[in-house]
Amino acid sequence: MNSTCSKVVPSHQPLSDWQKVGLKLTSSHEGRDVVLTIDLTGSVRLNDEGRLRLKQIIQDSLHSGDSVYVVPFASTVNPLQPDVDCLALAAAIPFRGESADIERIIQMLPLNSSDALQNTDIQMAESKIYQGLAQLNQCRVTNTHQNIRSQSVVWLTDAPLLTKPGIDSSIWVETPATSPFRQPASAESQQRQAWLDVLPLQLRSQKIGNYNLSVVDLAPTVQEFCTPAPGGEETCLVNNYLFQQLWLPVLLSSLGILTALAAGIWWFRHWRSLQQAWKLTIVGEDEEAQICYLRHRQRLGIGSDIECRSPDIRGYLRREGNQLWLEPSSELPIYHQNSQVTQCQLLTGKCIRLHYPYQSRDLELTISIN
Repeated sequence: MNSTCSKVVPSHQPLSDWQKVGLKLTSSHEGRDVVLTIDLTGSVRLNDEGRLRLKQIIQDSLHSGDSVYVVPFASTVNPLQPDVDCLALAAAIPFRGESADIERIIQMLPLNSSDALQNTDIQMAESKIYQGLAQLNQCRVTNTHQNIRSQSVVWLTDAPLLTKPGIDSSIWVETPATSPFRQPASAESQQRQAWLDVLPLQLRSQKIGNYNLSVVDLAPTVQEFCTPAPGGEETCLVNNYLFQQLWLPVLLSSLGILTALAAGIWWFRHWRSLQQAWKLTIVGEDEEAQICYLRHRQRLGIGSDIECRSPDIRGYLRREGNQLWLEPSSELPIYHQNSQVTQCQLLTGKCIRLHYPYQSRDLELTISIN
């Protein structure tokens, strides 16, 4: 365990649903802590299938960014083992997804059992490993303000896992006679049970010969401690940590959501505007007003759809989106803002005045857009 962190104890204050979601968010871009725990006692006798499955986990299940801990365990009658204090940040094997990392981990696996090792104290192994994993995440929160991690323990053992306090010979014959875990009321048994109660453990197991390959997954979690503070306030470990970790991502996400919402509203209004026909009111000199409707990508001929003194087509009014264009005729002139239109020209404004010559007169055509 990390010696720079104060020893963590199980919390009696459960995390709220939003705290669990927040912790999951903080760990979403992090790797995992993966512990490979291998029982070396003679009763296990790892066979070829066990070695194959263990290598398969390393090759196929590890992700880049994971930290791997190899923890062999066994017991002799005196002294008690295992020593699993190797669950320290410095002892982690970083996994970057490269073949060299896979070979390095495989080379560190103790795959040979020994008849000289016996009497596995499985509850001691569980207690140290689960508390060690809790310590890793608690250190990340309290000392370094790093993102916490989800965690997994891979067990290769014939001993039963997650049993109730007090593991006598009827439950597991190899429990050492002097083990405090034989007594359900011992401090060690109570502490182990406390960790089993507060940690989000999910067990999956598969039988391989005379032993099991079991995986215990732990969702990202830490122990919450809320303490009364002066002024009627309360200070909480997890709330402060989540604020420090998530205020910037939440702010950026909120801005992104607001931007996307504004863009969606704009596009919807733009789409609605394209579905609506424009109402054009056209007034020529000494003529009654005409009403025409113009939809997106339609055009109206000036001299055909739009009546004017000249029976010939002077040009076309064409709508593209929410823009109005004037396409001149190649035969007869038409003017806009005192200039002859010789190529396609954008018309702006809600009231447009066009001019065209007819029988020595300069006639005006006024187009109002609604």
